[in-house]
Amino acid sequence: MATGAHPSTTPLSELPDSRTEPDGSAVVRVLSYNVRSMRDDEDALARVIRACAPDLVFVQEAPRFFRWRKHAARLAAKSELLHLSGGATAAGPLLLCSLRATVERTEDVLLPLAPGRHRRGLATAVVRIGGARLGLVSCHLSLDAGERYAQAGLVLDRVAALGTPHAIVAGDLNEGPGGRSFTRLATELRDGWTARPWGAEHTFPSAAPDRRIDAVLTTPGIDVLACGVPTDLDPDDLRTATDHLPVLAVVRVPAS
Repeated sequence: MATGAHPSTTPLSELPDSRTEPDGSAVVRVLSYNVRSMRDDEDALARVIRACAPDLVFVQEAPRFFRWRKHAARLAAKSELLHLSGGATAAGPLLLCSLRATVERTEDVLLPLAPGRHRRGLATAVVRIGGARLGLVSCHLSLDAGERYAQAGLVLDRVAALGTPHAIVAGDLNEGPGGRSFTRLATELRDGWTARPWGAEHTFPSAAPDRRIDAVLTTPGIDVLACGVPTDLDPDDLRTATDHLPVLAVVRVPAS
């Protein structure tokens, strides 16, 4: 957390609503959530997502195997959202969106596979919301420190390749602030929690969180209005939905 900064105690219900400003800038709700392949309580998972009222959801560990598209479609339907991109074709990262988003393009990216490691990938998209044009990258970095650092660099390369004036990266970084990979990302992108902390900080494990390994990061120029773990949702839902807690950010994206 930035020196002198303290998390806001503003209730979830009083955070800024999604809206388009008169100048075309868009206030957007962004959720990052590792759903552990939907192996836990799907109804609780959907309730948590709906309660956050997101415009964009950056999912990690989406189902990747048998009938994975049906699982992704079911999660989207239960969450009252649409499947934007990703899933097995991105090795787990997934993007969901509300009807506010006009999709310009999507691309699922597989990262280099190291022998003996899990395949990793990125779900990416370019969307327009209001007058804002926005690049999106959902990621889940490696458990191996060296591979994770290299993947952080590939995430930054992908952000640059999107060619958008503004972008959001969100995901499970498998590393806390101060780690080499987290720092590599946060040097070029703004860590939402540090910019405007709100709610709770720690994201894992959901039953007794003691570390922050999930994050929402933005390119300069995006105004972070709030970012953190919602604390006024049903604690049983948060605990049984998956083994991570969600990170909710509210951002204002300038018109492009």
